[in-house]
Amino acid sequence: MESYKHKVHYYESDQMGLAHHSNYVRWMEEARTDFLDRIGWNYAKMEESGIISPVLSYSCEFKEGAVFDDLITVAIRVEEFKGIRLRISYEFRHEDGRLAAIGTSEHCFLDREHRPVNVKKKLPGLYEGLTKPENSAF
Repeated sequence: MESYKHKVHYYESDQMGLAHHSNYVRWMEEARTDFLDRIGWNYAKMEESGIISPVLSYSCEFKEGAVFDDLITVAIRVEEFKGIRLRISYEFRHEDGRLAAIGTSEHCFLDREHRPVNVKKKLPGLYEGLTKPENSAF
């Protein structure tokens, strides 16, 4: 699967010249949104179908920081998904392949009344997109 690419903006860097740690969460969001677009299930389509997907948690471990003007590739994979809870892993890499960071995000799927929804039953197309073998490997 094609990865998401992000060029580090000047305003994303801190006094040390590194991309501020808070940006990695935003880059996870950008990569996840791009991923959902590519599998044909963007947030608008999910919401039109009556599904919302809140974030339950984020984690990020920094390896070798990014700096202004770096092109960071964010590889995304579905780590675990059984129909209601989704765990996604991220690898952030510099152009030369050096690992900048690794991260995870966890999500669930709810209806508009905030009750859990089994995506396999309610939106089988989304379930299929999330469980394709090519979406579960970097």
